[in-house]
Amino acid sequence: MNDLVKRLSEAKHPVCVGGPSPSLEELQKRLEEIEYVFIKFPETSGGTDLGVRVDKAATNVSKADFKQRTGVVHVEGALTLNYVKVRCVADIDLATLQGKGHLIVLEEI
Repeated sequence: MNDLVKRLSEAKHPVCVGGPSPSLEELQKRLEEIEYVFIKFPETSGGTDLGVRVDKAATNVSKADFKQRTGVVHVEGALTLNYVKVRCVADIDLATLQGKGHLIVLEEI
C-alpha cells in the first residue's frame, strides 16, 4: 500500500479546510449545494489537499451554526488517493476551520 495512504489511515491527523478559497462561506456552499469539499492534511510533505465527494448520509452538520461561526461539522466522503479507494473522515471546527481527520482504506485499485 502507498506510504501516504497508510500513514493517513493509521491515526487521526490535523486537518483544515482546503481548496482554492478556504473560507466558512465556501465550506457551507460546498457542503449544502456542491456536495464536494476540500480537506487538507497540512502536516504531510507539502500538505495533501483532497477533493472529497460528500456522503450526505454520513456527514453531520447538526452541531454547526454557520451564522455564528460555532460548532463542529462531521464530514465523510469517498475518493481515490494514489490508486487506493479511501473514505475521508474529518471533524472541522467552524471557528478555526481546522480539526482532526483520517482515511479509511476501502480497496486498492
